[in-house]
Amino acid sequence: MYKANENRYETMKYNRCGKSGLLLPAVSLGLWHNFGDTSSYANMVDLCLTAFDNGITHFDLANNYGPSDGAAEKNFGRILKEYLLPYRDEMIISTKAGYYMWPGPYGDHGSRKYLIASIDQSLKRMGLDYVDIFYHHRPDPDTPLEETMLALADIVRSGMALYVGLSNYDGPRLEEATQILDELHVPFIINQNRYNILDRTIEKNGLKETSKHLGKGIICFSPLAQGMLTDRYFNGIPADSRVKTDGRFLKEDQISKEIIDNLKKMNEIASDRGQTLAEMALAWCLKDDSITSVIIGASKTSQILDNIKAAEKTVFTQDELKAIDSLSF
Repeated sequence: MYKANENRYETMKYNRCGKSGLLLPAVSLGLWHNFGDTSSYANMVDLCLTAFDNGITHFDLANNYGPSDGAAEKNFGRILKEYLLPYRDEMIISTKAGYYMWPGPYGDHGSRKYLIASIDQSLKRMGLDYVDIFYHHRPDPDTPLEETMLALADIVRSGMALYVGLSNYDGPRLEEATQILDELHVPFIINQNRYNILDRTIEKNGLKETSKHLGKGIICFSPLAQGMLTDRYFNGIPADSRVKTDGRFLKEDQISKEIIDNLKKMNEIASDRGQTLAEMALAWCLKDDSITSVIIGASKTSQILDNIKAAEKTVFTQDELKAIDSLSF
């Protein structure tokens, strides 16, 4: 019988999600990788329990996380049933819908048909009555925004989700969505977008500024740029790396000598701060109050323990920030 660490809340920092009443841990665990059919179930259990024992209360999923689609939700549901169910009220569980899930015209994008069918399937896979946050995973230009937002509103009203989130939206579309959701009195509290030292898109497309103005939180995925913002590739590409074993999201030709040279210089800045490059990269995301949390992925429990240290030192000098910017390509 699993018993959670009694001191799990003593060191983790919890940040308010925009202007809402919800707090999220500064570091959240994402199940995008390493929770599918091809991964070790015993390792999945170790990852989730290590995270929870160290104050990570938020577990982030999506309907299509695998491989295969739905596998991460099924595996997480099994972990919940066997280990974590007594702690359900201490956990924030989020999932999403917006990418391809099943054949035909109703298994993708942002229609009311797809979103409501998807959340129903997700709850069954995880063995839950509700999720804490349900996201629309990506904008759908072919479905009226009003239809998508009304579907999210009805999902909350039906009790299948407590809060609403949006993922991969830009600033202008976020503002449109917020107006609709406000009129529907929906607890929309958070945006999930890619953000890291090497990818500043949300600074350029208005998402970061608009989120702060509207009082919405931001949670960052890929804060380590699929592992580039670590020392993993300093001496070549390991055979067991994601580049070699997957290659969908980080390709070998992206890891040039120039990039590695710059990352090594960035690593020196981190070392001077008493951090690893990965810790500094996570801390950089958390350096201002616009960012609520960063989503880490992990294949080893040691990575979780290392990454949560990032929340301990998130203050940067102007010289450090200028130096990091100069190396950010």
